[in-house]
Amino acid sequence: MNTLIVKIGGNIIDDPCALTGFLKDFSKLAGAKILVHGGGKLATDILEKLQIPVKMHEGRRITDAETLKVCTMVYAGWINKSVVAQLQALGCNAIGLSGADGNVLRAHRRLPEPVDFGFVGDISADAVDVSFLTALFEQGLCPVFCAVTHDERGTLLNTNADTVASTLAIALSKAGFTKQIICFEKDGVLSDINNPQSVIDEITEENYALLKEEGAITEGMIPKLDQAFAAIRAGVGEVHIKHARNLLSGKGTVVRKTRD
Repeated sequence: MNTLIVKIGGNIIDDPCALTGFLKDFSKLAGAKILVHGGGKLATDILEKLQIPVKMHEGRRITDAETLKVCTMVYAGWINKSVVAQLQALGCNAIGLSGADGNVLRAHRRLPEPVDFGFVGDISADAVDVSFLTALFEQGLCPVFCAVTHDERGTLLNTNADTVASTLAIALSKAGFTKQIICFEKDGVLSDINNPQSVIDEITEENYALLKEEGAITEGMIPKLDQAFAAIRAGVGEVHIKHARNLLSGKGTVVRKTRD
């Protein structure tokens, strides 16, 4: 079984026109596929309106009990079901899921040291129910995941959407070839951050170290690529990094283990 896992972030979720265009393209992709979406700004806006303090640490959200309620309502509720409804209108038979649904993605609460992130869940590929996902594919369904998981003890947990996408790709790689597409605000990995045309077509383990040494890849992109190579080493066939508007084109950066 070949499977495609696509992840979109808040920059698409927050832009109705961009989201509509992306979903039209996504609906045209054939075969078994999964969409993972981030949360966008809506949860933060609602938290501010409710006068619930927004707490962050180094750019990552601290999820206390009240924040968890809002994030679940927004991520697993409005955003997830809005995406599913739009895909249905496009003829893509989507089903919205959190990790708790069907016990498909189990997590454990992150330890409070050195930083207590609250109700934040960490996940691993062996906690994904691949047989459940395979059954959905066989029914012609397209899973749409928000980044809410659970601990099997009745507690929901907020989990990083990039991690959810990568973990699903790794788990499904045990059942066949998987390709992961990470959509972000650039056309791909750039060799010159000031030149949007300087997209690096392909990055392999052989040239990744050299690109970092030369300063072609900057600090902000290194964690994303490190995660991509971790997924490759764990069995994912390819990771593509591109802009959402280029979903159906070959434009972007392909990350693979070795050059073909």
